[in-house]
Amino acid sequence: MSAQRVRQTHNESIPSSEVIVAGVYEVQHPLIDCHLSRLREATTRPEEFRSLVRRVATLLAYEATKDLAVEATRVTTPLTETAGCKLAERIGLVPILRAGLGMVEPVLDLIPSAEVWHLGLYRDEATAEPVEYYSKLPPGRPVDTALVVDPMLATGGSVMAAVETLYAWGVQRIKVLSVLAAQQGIDDFAARFPDVQIFVCRIDPELNANKFIVPGLGDAGDRIFNTPQR
Repeated sequence: MSAQRVRQTHNESIPSSEVIVAGVYEVQHPLIDCHLSRLREATTRPEEFRSLVRRVATLLAYEATKDLAVEATRVTTPLTETAGCKLAERIGLVPILRAGLGMVEPVLDLIPSAEVWHLGLYRDEATAEPVEYYSKLPPGRPVDTALVVDPMLATGGSVMAAVETLYAWGVQRIKVLSVLAAQQGIDDFAARFPDVQIFVCRIDPELNANKFIVPGLGDAGDRIFNTPQR
């Protein structure tokens, strides 16, 4: 049998997400509602916080990967041979260090063949602008689809810098997965990168004077890695 590449249509692929603006999807699911409530709670301990981030990352990745291309194949069961399929594209998982590391494992559980490429970015506290301190993307052919993971999209600066780096590498298709986003960050990102899809659990209305998402859930990196700022 000849191999076939199958890609679902955009509308068929994401039925359980609310389209906020073109390319921005707020994933609707009762489990996300419950997990996000615990993530927001100030008294949630780091070990539970990490577990909750993994759960919502799994649900986000499920939604974001519904339109990946697959290739027809044949498999042999204990009883007979039947039709099957396998991924027909290289997937790159790109966590924004350091908070994005908390979302890597659950996505790898869904896509074991994904390549993981790290980008180190931090926010300058004085300017709120992203500063890149680590990038080791390889020369040569880039991945077909990159999934950028970062729990928080506040101003969007770090994620936008990551997307610029991936475009410079030659990646043609990029998706962003975040637990929470601020409306300002979503608006700025969508205006700059209309072709990049964003999948979030919730979009909160505002940023405070320190550019933290409100109501938000605090600093996701500190809560994941138990490094509270005292």
